[in-house]
Amino acid sequence: MTTSSLNYQELAEKIKYWSKELGFSGIGISDIDLSHHEATLKSWLANNYHGNMDYMARHGMMRARPEELVPGTIRVISVRLNYLPQDAKFAQTLKNKNKAYISRYALGRDYHKLMRKRLQQLGKKIAEHCENFNCRPFVDSAPVLERPIAEKAGLGWAGKHTLLINKEAGSWFFLGELFVDIPLPVTENEYSISAKKNNAAILVDNQSKTNDCGTCVACIKICPTKAIVEPYTVDARRCISYFTIESPDPIPTELRPLMGNRIYGCDDCQLICPWNKYAKLSQVEDFQVRNKLDDIDLLTLFSWTESYFLNTLQGSPIRRIGYDSWQRNIAVALGNAPYQQDIEQALTDKLLTASELVAEHILWALSQQRTKKNQSALLIEKNNINARLTSRLIRSVEKGLSRDA
Repeated sequence: MTTSSLNYQELAEKIKYWSKELGFSGIGISDIDLSHHEATLKSWLANNYHGNMDYMARHGMMRARPEELVPGTIRVISVRLNYLPQDAKFAQTLKNKNKAYISRYALGRDYHKLMRKRLQQLGKKIAEHCENFNCRPFVDSAPVLERPIAEKAGLGWAGKHTLLINKEAGSWFFLGELFVDIPLPVTENEYSISAKKNNAAILVDNQSKTNDCGTCVACIKICPTKAIVEPYTVDARRCISYFTIESPDPIPTELRPLMGNRIYGCDDCQLICPWNKYAKLSQVEDFQVRNKLDDIDLLTLFSWTESYFLNTLQGSPIRRIGYDSWQRNIAVALGNAPYQQDIEQALTDKLLTASELVAEHILWALSQQRTKKNQSALLIEKNNINARLTSRLIRSVEKGLSRDA
């Protein structure tokens, strides 16, 4: 069918149907005007909140200008895909300080290839009904403001922790985009209308946003490292997900005790969010737990050789941080664990072959373990503000997310 004779409203309905066939949990269509977000992006970069993620600044404002990234783009099809695994064991894992807590998005296979393949399949279906159609899929693979786009596409709203929230699905989902060059009708629903109002307003500050977060600041209060510096603004340099995943540098000394047993990412701001009581379990087999990573001892992971790490985590998003960062993160978690002679011995043994980066964190962990050896557990717990914060989170999860606790 020629472009001139195409009924785009009908095509949009078909796209929604195809997206369900492909297993996406939600879909919406937006225009590409993100100009209202440029000032916020500039300010965030000027404050160095991106840390050493140089790629965030490298492309300038292209992130807010889809037509510069892919010339000819006039619409973005935004999709979401639930990833919450069965029996998530949130509270159980956080409660046991000898276990490793890994962000629940990373317990199964890497989502990037899976979602990109599905978006490519969606693009092929559209191409079969539309001449001279061009598209390009993105899943965290290019300078794209995926959350503002998803807001405009009606998939939810960006919460005060900056993650997208949907009233029917919480926030446990991935986002992906298909840039297209056809004038599809944009999605009109409560989320897209709210996004339009927020964009049109001249915001004096971020408190002025209208959405269903209301006056709730639970995510800001629960963050172990106080990375949410104000509503809707995260300083990556203080975020556990940033310094355990994105940054290859030494973890700041003052932040190490605040990590607890979180060795890859952090879900605290999502766990405390009241909207996640409506979260849907993922139906994607690839997102279910592999290698027992939801219930595994820190010492077991610390004993892995580099070759075992690479082979075992083939296809996992964890693999991309590399063995040194993996060992660095586990060493800190072992330092935060209750004193055990086995931990002290494992740290000491690993010191003989560790890289300079890992050795620094092992020495810190050993000092923590030896301090605990000479103090009572009760005194340590009493003085540990972060432990009390985590205990509060655990109680909240057990009460509000009992299915996943």
